[in-house]
Amino acid sequence: MPITTAEPTRRAPHGRDPDAAAGRQVARARRTQRAKDWARRAPLLPALVFLIIVTQLPFVATVVISFTRWNAMAPDNRGFAAFDNYVAVFTDSAMRSSVLTTVLLTVTVVLVSLLLGLGLALLLDRSFRGRGIVRTLLITPFLVVPVASALLWKHALYNTSYGLINGVLTWIWGLFGSDHPPQPDWMTDSPLAAVEMSLIWQWTPFMMLILLAGLQSRPADAVEAARMDGASAFDIFRYLTLPHLRRYLELAALLGTIYVVQNFDAVFTITSGGLGTANLPYTIYQTFYQAHDYGRASAQGVVVVLCSLLVATFALRSVSSLLREEVTR
Repeated sequence: MPITTAEPTRRAPHGRDPDAAAGRQVARARRTQRAKDWARRAPLLPALVFLIIVTQLPFVATVVISFTRWNAMAPDNRGFAAFDNYVAVFTDSAMRSSVLTTVLLTVTVVLVSLLLGLGLALLLDRSFRGRGIVRTLLITPFLVVPVASALLWKHALYNTSYGLINGVLTWIWGLFGSDHPPQPDWMTDSPLAAVEMSLIWQWTPFMMLILLAGLQSRPADAVEAARMDGASAFDIFRYLTLPHLRRYLELAALLGTIYVVQNFDAVFTITSGGLGTANLPYTIYQTFYQAHDYGRASAQGVVVVLCSLLVATFALRSVSSLLREEVTR
């Protein structure tokens, strides 16, 4: 019976294993790719570190303080408070009132600014002489410093003695021979409306810019085809322009909501939070600087930030969907 022997295992010349060589090559390629990735990210590291120091560390400190009992008026009564500050925030009647004021202020300013911005965007989407100058003038209110804008409305427009609004009323009544024109005290009679008007004047250009960008990205061939088919201007706006602007309207509304919710300048400058105009930022200011209750003020700030993050999440989703739509075109 013949004796069979196992065939010896074949090896690569010079004792090299092809699998091991391939593995080393893959590992070397991965190390090279990681080095390239870090080389691209290295210039961004200082900005990332600066961002963490400026934004994240103060927020972490605020969260820590929100769980402490810390009032400058009672320095001996300081310690860990668990969730007492958050319970006080959600059961405080002044906080609930400021939440309602913030919602009313934000909804009014955003909706009116959107409508006015849409009208101005439709106007600027047309070609006419001097459109560049008109566009620059309409954008100007958004470029004004918020405190300067609030001071402008408080003194130049609302003032009962020399304000422009009452001056115009006096002039109109004088045209009809009346010596007793109405001279309302706008900041006392309608304090929340006075704050809303100043914010609408400031944020309408922002809405206009976003919606104008949406209008200029509208497919011109579809509009031209609709006109050739006999569609009216209203039908084009209703069935073509408005559906195309839906994402831009959502984005403008969400971004406007994020900024208007955090507004402090107009409330502080025009009414000083009086007569039912104290919104959430002003209430936090009162708790921190007037009541000196640092723990409760920090808890209020954390609640406001979390609510703003919820709105910002929807805003980021709208931006992502807009970018995906632009890429697929």
